[in-house]
Amino acid sequence: MGWPIFGETTEFLKQGPNFMINQRARFGSFFKSHILGCPTIISMDPEVNRYILMNESKGLVPGYPQSMIDILGKCNIAAVHGSTHKYMRGALLSLISPTMITQQLLPKIDHFMKHFITDWDNKVINIQDKTKQMALLSALKQIAGQDSSSISQAFMPDFFNLVLGTLSLPIDLPGTNYRRGLQARKSIVTMLRQLIEDRRASKLPHKDMLGCLMREEDNKYKLSDEEIIDQIITILYSGYETVSTTSMMVLKHLHDHPNVLEELRKEHIAIRQKKRPDDPLEWNDIKSMRFTRAVIFETSRLATIVNGVLRKTTQDMEINGFLIPKGWRIYVYTREINYDPFMYSDPLEFNPWRWMDKSLETQGYFFIFGGGTRQCPGKELGIAEISTFLHYFMTKYRWEEVGGDKLMKFPRVEAPNGLHIRVSSY
Repeated sequence: MGWPIFGETTEFLKQGPNFMINQRARFGSFFKSHILGCPTIISMDPEVNRYILMNESKGLVPGYPQSMIDILGKCNIAAVHGSTHKYMRGALLSLISPTMITQQLLPKIDHFMKHFITDWDNKVINIQDKTKQMALLSALKQIAGQDSSSISQAFMPDFFNLVLGTLSLPIDLPGTNYRRGLQARKSIVTMLRQLIEDRRASKLPHKDMLGCLMREEDNKYKLSDEEIIDQIITILYSGYETVSTTSMMVLKHLHDHPNVLEELRKEHIAIRQKKRPDDPLEWNDIKSMRFTRAVIFETSRLATIVNGVLRKTTQDMEINGFLIPKGWRIYVYTREINYDPFMYSDPLEFNPWRWMDKSLETQGYFFIFGGGTRQCPGKELGIAEISTFLHYFMTKYRWEEVGGDKLMKFPRVEAPNGLHIRVSSY
């Protein structure tokens, strides 16, 4: 199980999937380790993973690393369970219901995306940096509306430090990602608390997520200021990495697969031709983007932006023939399922057409967006954001990679030196 405190964290973060595969070869698909500061069972068995995800009520509650709980807040939806989780999830779902997306969120997303990409013509851009900015600024616009403009520049560097701190050893020393993450959280909480106080003092109504959370009348889910702040940080955190990284990787795969690019562009041009030049996208347009959805799913499968989820035992319990002590974490590692040839023919091939069969979305081992009661509540909103970005980018531009940029797949999907593309008018 490695060194005290550190355990096998270094090997886990450096070797990533190879560490998991090597451990499975030695110990089987259900083995113990010590990662991110705590003893952990790692499950790579699809049947066991499905059981764990579907049985929170039997004592398998969220077990995220201490660093993540400290930095995202103890009221964040990933940290709570039972009736509290049900209440917080209800509050979150009320913000991203189909009605909210159609009437309030999609118009904001559409307006933002259209203007975000306006000046990219004849430039070499780092698409990794651009999609990170896009995901965060779009989310801030949905959360705080016009007020987002006044905080976005100060918010961005703190938020990027917060993200880095969530996957770190919880050792509070100067210069560590954990310390920087804690400091970033403190700064972000101060900004959000000031925004809440300013709105409360003005008494003006606001048609955005924060306005809904703060509403005192006709509000089924009344949260404290601390809960509102943690809810906002959770929304930003959970959507940021998946939207930004998936958007970047879609463009990477489209560049490498011209036949997919041609099919996808055809879908978006057909939608645009039915509209006047300045007409926004509507919810029915998003729903009609069947091939776009397939491309997003296939990119998510191959990139594996989320490698798994963590649960914790609330009592001694037996799973898969092993007695697991109370308080141990279980890492439900779902990455390898995405490359299982029994589930996906030619699993290493980028083939969005496989998702045109809708049954693939509903099969029992589809964990790209989580599982059980923890299925990602913002899945459709995230797909709408990526689809809108792709629509405006693909109908306006063509692009080519500058070359020489490398991609890392673990612990995060990223290009350490950026992913640079040369953009020109379509």
